[in-house]
Amino acid sequence: MTAAPPPLPWLTAHDPFPPVTQAWGPDTPLPGLLAAGAVLDAPHLHAAYREGIFPWFSAGQPPLWWSPDPRMVLQVAQFRLHRSLRKTLAQFRRTAQCEIRIDHSFRQVMEHCAHTPRPGQDGTWIVPGIIDAYCALHAQGLAHSVETWVDGKLVGGLYCVALGRAVYGESMFAHARDASKIALTALVALCRSQGAPQIDCQQATAHLASLGAAEMPRADFLRIAQTQQQQPALDWTFDPSFWATLDT
Repeated sequence: MTAAPPPLPWLTAHDPFPPVTQAWGPDTPLPGLLAAGAVLDAPHLHAAYREGIFPWFSAGQPPLWWSPDPRMVLQVAQFRLHRSLRKTLAQFRRTAQCEIRIDHSFRQVMEHCAHTPRPGQDGTWIVPGIIDAYCALHAQGLAHSVETWVDGKLVGGLYCVALGRAVYGESMFAHARDASKIALTALVALCRSQGAPQIDCQQATAHLASLGAAEMPRADFLRIAQTQQQQPALDWTFDPSFWATLDT
């Protein structure tokens, strides 16, 4: 039987986030839900990610803040480069018209993530306010896009938040076969080359699990992430030499 959840804190603009241990548990209707309200802007996003919290809500809803336990995390050393993707990536790497760009078209990546249809989903949580807030965070150097370009066209990509060497994945899109997977593979290669051990994936999905992501206790995830936050920021440029980290 589903238990009645505790009262959900309603935050004003000046309230701190509650401790993540107060998030609704697995026996409640919405596991991981922590709070509602507050202001959706770059300072609140920065404060949230520092504590392992992220926003997720639909149009017409107030900002909803989440911190699920367990947490879906991709340890970059465990990334699975399946044979079919390895073949596609090899062709991508040897084709002059194919390239990885970082932070070239951040807003466009977010807009594509918002508007690309997804099986089993009706609508999007990437509402205009979300796009504006993450673009402001991007302007501060704390959010990044990894982009797949072919023949001068953006065909896939992802965006993420990065605090130091802690990387928090958000959403991906693909307008060509495997284009989002190539962007994710590039992010993994960048993380491996610079010593970032994990990429937060937030919620469990079969697709992420097939690529090597797995659930881990929130406390373990936060311990690693908060240590990585204190380290120097990643260099968000992509060098083709990074692909070599995938060849072992």
